Amino acid sequence: MSRWSVILNEAVGHLDRPRGTLGAGAVTTYKAWEVTGIREFRPVDRELVDPEPHQVRLNVEYCGVCHSDVLAVEGLRADSGQPVVPGHEIIGVIDAVGPGVAAWRVGERVGVGFLAGHCGECDPCRRGDFVSCRNQQQTGTSTDGGYAEVAYARTSGLVRVPADLSPVDAAPLLCAGLTTFTALQRVGARAGALVAVQGIGGLGHLAVQYARSLGYRVAAIARGDEKQALAQQLGAHHYINSNGQDVAEALQDLGGASAILATAASGSSMSPLVAGLAPRGRLMVLGAAPDPIEAQTGELIFGNRTIQGHLTGTPVDNEDNLAFSAANGIQPRIEAFPLSEAPKAYEHMLSGRARFRAVLDAA
Repeated sequence: MSRWSVILNEAVGHLDRPRGTLGAGAVTTYKAWEVTGIREFRPVDRELVDPEPHQVRLNVEYCGVCHSDVLAVEGLRADSGQPVVPGHEIIGVIDAVGPGVAAWRVGERVGVGFLAGHCGECDPCRRGDFVSCRNQQQTGTSTDGGYAEVAYARTSGLVRVPADLSPVDAAPLLCAGLTTFTALQRVGARAGALVAVQGIGGLGHLAVQYARSLGYRVAAIARGDEKQALAQQLGAHHYINSNGQDVAEALQDLGGASAILATAASGSSMSPLVAGLAPRGRLMVLGAAPDPIEAQTGELIFGNRTIQGHLTGTPVDNEDNLAFSAANGIQPRIEAFPLSEAPKAYEHMLSGRARFRAVLDAA
């Protein structure tokens, strides 16, 4: 029996026990997955404590499994020997509020994304750049996340969830959705302009839907013809097979892209995209790749083209994102796993087999 089989068999016995009702006198612990080192998952019972000032406690319903979870699970954080609960696409119901909390109430459904709440006091915060807050923790990486029955969050990091949006669908939208939605809002392209999405995966399949709903002419870029039907179903007007076509030439034949959202985690696959941009076009880099992007200076200078990285958005941006998604039928393709199978869900995501977002069901 493999090490993963042993872990999962032990975990099912640990995490499938009745969870009880939060707030009942007999409930003093909750179940969670901790990670240390490189991919060392461990099921644990955590002590249930009161939230700190300006913090709430959540009864977790769903948590998305995102590629950025590798920061915690693969030992890429500053102190990988310190246990942390991964997961930063959290949907839950407020179970308790800490001192000083006035705008949030018990029983309210909320979300928590990758950024765990800005401080409001550092220089970037004072200038309104909350994404760049110097004192902001990263949910599931530098502070505990949502691979658990319970999570704690700063109120400055909370996102209200529309009642008409399914909570299981809302979870992946808190990170993958927000990242692509806000990137499209920052490209500055006119309605009807050509916008390309490179990679039809966890980010890309949402980006195509957002771009179409925002009124752009959408070109989907992927390897092979296997995803062509799906891309068109999601709203793409054009499909470019990067294995069989020169992507830049194909984009220029369509008039040049005002923006390209690069979601595939490969710098070498992003590099040829620059030549497919229209004048003043923008390559928005969303996929974190281990290899560099290379660009000819002439391609940038003659055409005033831009390569720009993009991280995420603020909690209020996320509320706009969820409202837009609910109004326009933006829906992630998900595969649900019980909380007891969190290591399996993570492995499934990391393998690239997920179609397209894995979500843990903690309810």
